[in-house]
Amino acid sequence: MQALRGRDIVCFSNDWDGDPLSKTHIMRILARDNRVLWVNSLGNRAPRASAHDARRAWKKLRDAARGVREVEPNIHVLPPLYVPAYGSGAIQAFNRVALRLQVRAAMRRLGMRRPISWSYLPTAAAVAGTLGEELVIYHVVDQFSAFSDASSAVAELEAKLLRRADLVFASAEPLREAKARLNPRTVLVRHGVDFEHFRRALLPDTRVPPDLARLPGPVIGFHGLLADWIDLTLVRRVADAFPRASVVLIGRSVTSTAALDGARNVHLLGPRPYQELPGYCKGMTVALTPFRQNELARHANPLKAREYVAAGLPNVCTDLPELRAISGCTVARSEGEFLAAVAGALQAGGPRPEQSERMRGEAWEAKVDEMRAHVAALLEGRRAA
Repeated sequence: MQALRGRDIVCFSNDWDGDPLSKTHIMRILARDNRVLWVNSLGNRAPRASAHDARRAWKKLRDAARGVREVEPNIHVLPPLYVPAYGSGAIQAFNRVALRLQVRAAMRRLGMRRPISWSYLPTAAAVAGTLGEELVIYHVVDQFSAFSDASSAVAELEAKLLRRADLVFASAEPLREAKARLNPRTVLVRHGVDFEHFRRALLPDTRVPPDLARLPGPVIGFHGLLADWIDLTLVRRVADAFPRASVVLIGRSVTSTAALDGARNVHLLGPRPYQELPGYCKGMTVALTPFRQNELARHANPLKAREYVAAGLPNVCTDLPELRAISGCTVARSEGEFLAAVAGALQAGGPRPEQSERMRGEAWEAKVDEMRAHVAALLEGRRAA
């Protein structure tokens, strides 16, 4: 299947040096047979007067001064200068011109012609379709307008990108249904998993990190961003219901954790390197995917759910449409069901090889093959027309 081989791809996504996300896994696989120009995040909101946003703005300026660099074979990163302010027509016009000039200059430097633009962010609407592309792909993985800090312009930008796209990949069925209203060429390709990486939790030589190993077991665990879509009140209920267990949350926190105050068996370990996550999974007895019930969550396909199962862990989840579709997840429709499922998983205990095997056919390579097939069908349809 040659549809996505020997091509140039311009990818608009998150910042390259963040934690590996679905986009990172997909582009790394595609870079085995294609050249990728990865354009760092354009942002979906205006910056706030906070220390975090000030540091991020300074980093973006510093990275932009370094220019395009090859970070891995066939993956070149462009940190663009871009003003993330969407209320001003003048600023949006400036962004369109400035971003297009920067991307075109990077393409010329790399000798890219007739690329595929592959956008993960609605803000890519500023330039997607203006780069002399052979194809415009929008790969939607979230209901961006539902983020609590999203700009009010995000929905309009996404609508433009949807109408412009030759093909839309949606990572969840609710997303596919929503985006197909604007673009009938929207297809469902669910997330995959870094199977071999997380399966390392089952290997004898994988060590449980000391900060987890010293905690009393059993361990009820979570890894990922602690944001306002995570139900920390439910996590506190779990901690209170199982006082002899250690409830461990791994990841950066960008929301209030007040619901956990005073819970002596809750441990906030902060972010840990992706390479170490299998070791942390090995030290867990049961994993949690405790998303809130809101519009953002209903359209989500939590990547961590597949990662827990690939690590062999029982995974107790709140009731989201996509979590019902993942083999190995126990979906609870109420707080009582959730606590009962955690109790059952604690009795089953720890990572198990047969649980991990459920994800063997869900590796990212299989998902990229699905995408190749959709692109091939689109190109064949064009030739036949």
